[in-house]
Amino acid sequence: MKIYLLSLGAGLLVGIVYSLLNVRSPAPPVIALVGLLGILVGEQIIPFAKTLWSREPAAVSWLHQIKPHMFGHLPKGGDLIDLAHQAEAKAEERS
Repeated sequence: MKIYLLSLGAGLLVGIVYSLLNVRSPAPPVIALVGLLGILVGEQIIPFAKTLWSREPAAVSWLHQIKPHMFGHLPKGGDLIDLAHQAEAKAEERS
C-alpha cells in the first residue's frame, strides 16, 4: 500500500509544480485515463471470451485472469522480510 501512496504523492507533487510553472500536462488527464482503461479492458476480452467459449463459469476468468491483471495485487511487505530470514537461515546451514 505504501508504494501506491508514494505514487499518488509523486503525482500530486508534479501537478503542483506544473501549476506553479503554468504548464499544462502532456495529455488531457481524462482522455489519457480512458485510453488506459480501454487498453486494460481490451487485453481481457480474448481470455474472457475463451473462458465463455469453453463453457467455464465467468467467475473463473474473473478470479484468475481479469481481477489480478486489472486491479493488481497489493504489495505485502512482511513476505519479503520472511524470505530474507529464510535465505539467511539457509546460508547459515550451508556454512
